[in-house]
Amino acid sequence: MNHSEHTLPNNPNRLYEEKLQQQKRTLESSLRATVRQGRQSGAEETLDPADQAVFSYEKELLFSQGATGHAQLNLIRQALLRIEDGSFGECQHCGERIGSKRLEAVPWSRFCIGCQERVERGELDDSVQAA
Repeated sequence: MNHSEHTLPNNPNRLYEEKLQQQKRTLESSLRATVRQGRQSGAEETLDPADQAVFSYEKELLFSQGATGHAQLNLIRQALLRIEDGSFGECQHCGERIGSKRLEAVPWSRFCIGCQERVERGELDDSVQAA
């Protein structure tokens, strides 16, 4: 075994996979904490309408954070599946390679920058498939 085997990953997507796995663990931990907070705020006794409004706002905020976290977690899981099937780094719309700088910044990217701009303008559907 030579020295280069220890410093270079066998799979060029290995670094992206490690980033995705770390982000997945972070999100899962955050979502568990959000669920715990939601349960705690639901257990509070409200004494007046002002407290009721604060608790309602907190629950809505926690729900929003949970929904966003679940959507991102789903994107991460899909990216990990693309690594497994060999399609990681390919735009899911046009099939072109996604730029390495884009993947470094957002490794769960599903679209090249051109197609992502079309998604943001509403010209392409960006629905996330359920995992």
